[in-house]
Amino acid sequence: MPITPIIELKAIGKNFPGVRALSDISFSVRPGELHAICGENGAGKSTLMKILSGVITDYEGALTIEGEDVRFSGTADAERASISIIHQELNLVEQLSVAANIFLGRELTVFPARRDDRAMNRSAAALLQSLECDISPTTLAGSLRVGDQQLVEIAKALSLRSRILIMDEPTSALTESEVARLYRVIAKLLNDETTILYISHKMDEVFRLSNRITVLRDGRFIATRNREDTTPDEITRLMVGRELSSHESIPRNVADDCVLEVQALSLAWPGHVRGYRLKDISFKLGRGEILGIAGLMGAGRTELLECLFGASDLAPSGKIVLEGKPIAPRHPSEACRYGIALVTEDRKRLGLFPELSVGKNISMCSLHQTLTGLLISQSKERTASQSMVQKLQVKTASLATGITTLSGGNQQKCILGRWLLTNPKVLLLDDPTRGIDVGAKAELYRLIQTLCSEGLSVIVTSSEMPELLALCDRIMVLNEGRQTAIFDRANATQQLIMHAAAS
Repeated sequence: MPITPIIELKAIGKNFPGVRALSDISFSVRPGELHAICGENGAGKSTLMKILSGVITDYEGALTIEGEDVRFSGTADAERASISIIHQELNLVEQLSVAANIFLGRELTVFPARRDDRAMNRSAAALLQSLECDISPTTLAGSLRVGDQQLVEIAKALSLRSRILIMDEPTSALTESEVARLYRVIAKLLNDETTILYISHKMDEVFRLSNRITVLRDGRFIATRNREDTTPDEITRLMVGRELSSHESIPRNVADDCVLEVQALSLAWPGHVRGYRLKDISFKLGRGEILGIAGLMGAGRTELLECLFGASDLAPSGKIVLEGKPIAPRHPSEACRYGIALVTEDRKRLGLFPELSVGKNISMCSLHQTLTGLLISQSKERTASQSMVQKLQVKTASLATGITTLSGGNQQKCILGRWLLTNPKVLLLDDPTRGIDVGAKAELYRLIQTLCSEGLSVIVTSSEMPELLALCDRIMVLNEGRQTAIFDRANATQQLIMHAAAS
């Protein structure tokens, strides 16, 4: 007998100002399967999932859930239909506790209609324990790192006990051990006959977890394949519409002169049993070199970049020398004047100006270059922003388009363009390809290498080991705030790096 779909999408379409996001999308999802949705940034994956979860209510076409036509007027309608979503962009209220975020809008109460914080804390703790993480339910969400915030978002979705669960890049900010925990949770959900729609750019995840794979490209349905009947290469070709060559290094030479030297850099951690976030970090960065920073969650990768950028809450000790001159940036504006730029890992919270346009987001840190007398020249500002849109191939209708209407990958390109306009000597990239598809990653790799061939020096962190191995000249490994190894490209392997990161 044919299987009755739990979800049917019929000729779904959606327009945004100046952009046709979805066109005539039609496919079905079977009950109890993990159905992967693949496509480049801007393919329409997140827009489609927002329609399914009631976030977007104005669209063309029809949606059927368990044989019944539905049209949600909001997320509450979708939740009543037993659909929940884990968004790629974190949606936590930073001023509230973890438990309050998990039960936001669905607070547990005791008679007479009084909020039951104890019950919410107990339930939140049980959910977090199911994810095998030790986050306290009373901790403020805003104090957590991105990876922990992602786990809270996952716990929030699991609390709804929905029959249909949408996961939009759920592992993008997780470490390998956290990803393994999530896989175990997914296996339990599938065993309980939960249907999962899973968006990911990681082919190993897609082929490990999925039953079937649907590919979107440029807002259109391309194909649905059974996992066992396809390959990662075919799915990638369907996603990008062309052959995607494997990562190739651009020929370049790392100059002998040292651009940046760090000596015994340490960062205190008051009140913690360890007493430090970083301890005695020392390294040199050559002109045109790409230095990778590897380590598990909590190793100190982000803290190291924040110290170099003058963005840490406490002043670090030790010495930072840039082009032979000692510097001690106490604020990002100082670091920028020295020639240091940082692309943060948390694009939404720390990278974007959500109320501003694409052009304004790009020009924000280089407005002094657009002055005519004491006034900003709008024509100079537009020219500068447009140069980055063209150089980085940002997909946008115009410079006036709102930054939040762009895909995550194109938003990341805008942030990178912002800092490139400052003409930095050292570019710090904190997990820059988080939530970016394979095609955009390849573009970003080539861009970074091109910039380094022109003399820019780069320090990059990544939670993806193959990325560091493919991109970097050297890889430094951190473990609980201490430097445990530095490997040259020729000598680095995943096994050696993982051993140094865990020992």
